Amino acid sequence: MELSAVDLSPVPESGTATEAYADTVEAAQQAERLGFTRFWVAEHHGRAETLAGTTPEVLLGHLAAETDAIRLGSGAVLLNHYSPLKVAEQFGALDALAPGRVDAGLGRANGSPAVDRALGTDRHVEDPDGDHAEKVEAVASHLYGDFPDDHPYADIEIPGSADGPAVPWVLGSSPSSAEIAAELGLPYCFAAFIRPQFATHAFETYREAFEPSELTGGVDEPRGMVAVNAVCAETDREAARLRAVSEAIFRRMARGEVGEPPTVEEAVDELGGVPEPTPERLDDGEWPRAISGSPETMAGLLDQLADRVGVDEVMIQQSAPTHEDALRSHELLAEGVGLDGR
Repeated sequence: MELSAVDLSPVPESGTATEAYADTVEAAQQAERLGFTRFWVAEHHGRAETLAGTTPEVLLGHLAAETDAIRLGSGAVLLNHYSPLKVAEQFGALDALAPGRVDAGLGRANGSPAVDRALGTDRHVEDPDGDHAEKVEAVASHLYGDFPDDHPYADIEIPGSADGPAVPWVLGSSPSSAEIAAELGLPYCFAAFIRPQFATHAFETYREAFEPSELTGGVDEPRGMVAVNAVCAETDREAARLRAVSEAIFRRMARGEVGEPPTVEEAVDELGGVPEPTPERLDDGEWPRAISGSPETMAGLLDQLADRVGVDEVMIQQSAPTHEDALRSHELLAEGVGLDGR
């Protein structure tokens, strides 16, 4: 199994974005040493007091200088906010900085009405899926020079390296995003930490609707990855204790509460105790929004979930209580799945 990670650049307690970005760099360097395949960074807006990851294209430029071999990418650039040309130029520049190891993860999401207005985003698009598909295709066409000779954009050149361009991925958490990836013939990553109940259906949709790509940056057969919220510790019980933070955050989000994440102690108190450890074997159809366990337990769980959707790569999105917990979790996960470090 291949293992990858996505980092949200959480702001540490009493810290700033400076410390958050330093932690992200350290996490990327560790992932590279451990043998992770990819390290992606996220885009969130209006939550800078807790999540500093607002501009993946900027942070990736810094990570390019601080790493040597691991693939770097966005999980995701929110394409509904931007011009496809500008996104393609950004990822062309990133490819020039990290030749042949950049992924352009393309997604969409709306924030608060105020954030969307500040970003100049139209929240009432007549055909959201069609609009997103057109933008994804345009980014790929810009990156690979795929526009027909008579297209008005055919002569627009994008910077890059001799080993590139960046590889476009479609990211999403619903069958509609899977259908877009399938129709365009692009790799697909499903965010199971958002809507795990749709994971199996989304990958079924992706494979059933898949058409070999006419885009140079596409693929000839389905290629997928699933992202899960997971934390690993020495024992199942300790891992469940750390998972309490994710569980408490999910409950708060269901109540419409967004703010500082709880400490482990606060989370356990809110939940009324330490959550039950994730079982070593999930029931058919069971897919928790967050999982936890020892290295042995996690290796089995990741294998089970990857097999369920037919992929060979799992991306870890974690909500570990501290940066140190997150680094230790990644180390134990790498041990559990038997990664060969660099």
